[in-house]
Amino acid sequence: MDDSVRFTESADVVVVGFGAAGTCSAIAAREAGADVLALDRANGGGSTAISGGIIYAGGGTWVQQQAGVNDNYAQMLDYLRLEVGDAVSSQTLESFVAGSPEMIRWLSDRGVPFDSTLCPYKTSYPNNHYYLYHSGSENAGAFRSQTPPVQRGHRVKGNGTSGKKMHAPLAKTALALGVRFHPHTKVTGLLRNSSGRVVGVAATTMRDAPPHVQRLYSRLAAVSTKPGIYYPPLRNLMERRLRRLERRYARLVRIEARSGVILCAGGYIGNSEWIQRFAPQYTGGLQLGTSGDDGSGIALAQSAGAVTERMDNVSAWRFITPPSAFISAIIVDEHGERVIDESRYGAAVGHAMVRHHEGKGWILVDAALLKEARRQMITQPLWFQRAQSAALMLLDSTKGASLREVAERAGVDADGLVATVAAHNTAIDTGAADPVGKPADFLRRISEPPYTLLNISIRPNLLNPTPMLTLGGIRVDEGTGAVLDESGAAIPGLFSAGRTATGICSNSYVSGLSLADCVFAGRRAGKHAAAQRLAER
Repeated sequence: MDDSVRFTESADVVVVGFGAAGTCSAIAAREAGADVLALDRANGGGSTAISGGIIYAGGGTWVQQQAGVNDNYAQMLDYLRLEVGDAVSSQTLESFVAGSPEMIRWLSDRGVPFDSTLCPYKTSYPNNHYYLYHSGSENAGAFRSQTPPVQRGHRVKGNGTSGKKMHAPLAKTALALGVRFHPHTKVTGLLRNSSGRVVGVAATTMRDAPPHVQRLYSRLAAVSTKPGIYYPPLRNLMERRLRRLERRYARLVRIEARSGVILCAGGYIGNSEWIQRFAPQYTGGLQLGTSGDDGSGIALAQSAGAVTERMDNVSAWRFITPPSAFISAIIVDEHGERVIDESRYGAAVGHAMVRHHEGKGWILVDAALLKEARRQMITQPLWFQRAQSAALMLLDSTKGASLREVAERAGVDADGLVATVAAHNTAIDTGAADPVGKPADFLRRISEPPYTLLNISIRPNLLNPTPMLTLGGIRVDEGTGAVLDESGAAIPGLFSAGRTATGICSNSYVSGLSLADCVFAGRRAGKHAAAQRLAER
């Protein structure tokens, strides 16, 4: 690599990473009057573009109103208080909830498409017919008793996983506003002046490479992102080829940031060394992100004195729906004991399995429930959900004529399973509360043989993987998005948003809460970074 600096650029605000948080930061800063340069190590989009495109919003969004969903500020706040906990202050959570309807309007005004068609059943992700659904644990007993279940999962309209339909309009809006975007540019360091203020970044870029090399680099980066996310050996191959191209063609650049640098470079799920250090129990899952989710943004902030928090908090998703019939099943561990209320969101199921049951879990269904689930497989899932459910039923299932027989075949404690099913059925027969609090409308007796145990244990499994993403990151000022040092003081000129930083979803994750936080925190960081420069003029 040529160590000489080929060119130097400058901007008021430099945004590192061009996914949801990065595009929203760039738009907000540009709309505030700042000159903005956005950088991305790949093609842009990050984890957002390969996500499901769910945005958690409520309090009476125009989408909810159009669907006839009755929601308000107080109901949404009550629910999120239970989920968010102490991840952010009460003032920040209240601001997030109060601004939720405006956030959806802001996104739709910038081209992000929404649809108000309600999903009529509980599912982890709706098919292409439905775009507003219960995306968290709103239906679960522990939550339903305190706040009415309301559909707040706003799925961006588009076939399949629709994250790309969120990112593309935001990127288009940013560019139309005059944001300059440099893909294939990897930030390697923060530049600071003698007083410690962050004044720019050092980076390597492929901008000077021959056009055919740039096109090849773009294709390799795209394959690394997807389908590389599903097959790590393919991603590793693509990344090795990308590094070879960088060694030959990349050039060093220094980019001045007159106002500030905003780090939106994703989390660290792609850094196996960090996972082993901070959250060693979260191994064997599908890394839900791109190769850029390697913690590099967090490390950059640390180099300037930033501190991290909640680094051991990883969200592991163990969805049991679709088919929705499985909510009426029970999930047991190797001792035959219930794991959790099965109507809880998949991240809550995964959390319980990892933290309290050594990652072990089986769905128990009887003949009637399995028959209903198979019927629902025709209409409810998207193709990849259908493939995963079919693989689970065909390849990861154990059947037995009795509860004791199926338990012994699956390696589950038979006495424990028999006792658990007896307690479950007795509660239904007597009208008592379910032993783990599942609402009555999801309860079904498990009594019709043969019985089937479906293995949903968290382990390496290409056919039915456990998606995981990191929720911890660097600490930021909740009013401005400024990165904080150990004393709690803001590091001048440095901001962050998205999964590089902690935020709304850093305690407990439900579908759409991360993307919603990217929008909320990204706009906040962009606005305040721009304000620094404008105040100096």
